[in-house]
Amino acid sequence: MRILALGGAGEMGRVAVRALVDDDRVDQVVVTDLDQRQAVRVAHALGPKVSGLGLNVADRGELLAAIRDCTVVVNTVGPYFRFGVPILSAAIEAGRDYVDICDDWEPTLDMLAMNDRARAAGVTALVGMGASPGIANLLAVTAARELDTVETIITGWNIQAAQHDPSPSNAPSAAIVHGIRQISGAIRVTRSGVLVDRPALERIEFEYPGIGAACGRSFGHPEAVTLNSVYPDLQNNTNIVVGDRFTLAGLSAVRFCVDHRILSPTQAARVVASAERMLPANPANLLKPGGLPPLFAVATGTHGNAPATAATALAQIPGLTMAENTGIPLAAATLLLASIRRPGVHTPETLIDPDTFFATLAPHCIGNPAPTAMTSTTRSWSTPRANADSLATSVLTAFLTPNPNRPPAESQCGSCW
Repeated sequence: MRILALGGAGEMGRVAVRALVDDDRVDQVVVTDLDQRQAVRVAHALGPKVSGLGLNVADRGELLAAIRDCTVVVNTVGPYFRFGVPILSAAIEAGRDYVDICDDWEPTLDMLAMNDRARAAGVTALVGMGASPGIANLLAVTAARELDTVETIITGWNIQAAQHDPSPSNAPSAAIVHGIRQISGAIRVTRSGVLVDRPALERIEFEYPGIGAACGRSFGHPEAVTLNSVYPDLQNNTNIVVGDRFTLAGLSAVRFCVDHRILSPTQAARVVASAERMLPANPANLLKPGGLPPLFAVATGTHGNAPATAATALAQIPGLTMAENTGIPLAAATLLLASIRRPGVHTPETLIDPDTFFATLAPHCIGNPAPTAMTSTTRSWSTPRANADSLATSVLTAFLTPNPNRPPAESQCGSCW
């Protein structure tokens, strides 16, 4: 397998390439960057299987030539609302399989609309295979399997866990540019069985079995517009961000400034980048006793003809950085493509079986956990003891296990601001 890692010299790309080169099925990885010296420098550090290539992905001729010289395209060039569609289009034209970590809902829908082109070209394309989207989609499928019918899905992630390494140039990263776009203006979600546009950062309240009442803020992500393809009767579907009161209040302030044209999106991105440099996240502070997991999905519907809720959290993690928890799942899914090729454009929930994926991811996680320990599922119809035992399978046990001294459930929503 010869892999073209577009953006492979970047934060996410480097982690993905490091995981890929350790696999015997991978013969060579070509790391690209706009700066050829950076591409060569990163390639040299990653070993003899890796070579560096200076490449401008906006130059279609240059891009096509590089793609035709590979087996699979792994795309970590963001923001995807700029680069997702043209790069996938080039991969389809060249007849090469494709995987990315697209986290914008708009280009996700545009890329899914290229399904017929991909099928005709014999190309299997997997869009949005990181943490959220990616793992979050598969957690949603795992939770939904517990129910007889599925009416509502919430996928959620902790905003502090998404902080990236600061850029050497101090310029806002593609992740921050993406975030500004997805917390401002309107985002697309599912309401009453229909895709609709709603203001970003709406308060979403829900019940997490085994933990209690919780809430988050709506965030523009692909899960909210793609899970409907697996659950056509889904009535409500939202991706949410959770975090401490200070951080969520800050997001709301940024949204207000962008929506009222006090700041341009570019200026807002610079403000957020500066704030991250001054107030870096501490992974040890991401989890609170009795609080929500860093990455989870909650499905509601029916079980045994009664209303029911099931929640599944990622219980084991590849690392403590956003790059590791995004790039390593991307690499794991790339390695699965050869055995599950199905021409067309897919999202994780339509192409990958969750159990197969988590078994593939397990050896890359801290402590080399068993595949069966990768997720933690709790159910509204289970006993408190059973839910506590399920949460106790997590590497995050001390934080996810319900705290008997926790304040009443209704006060927990206050942390959502």
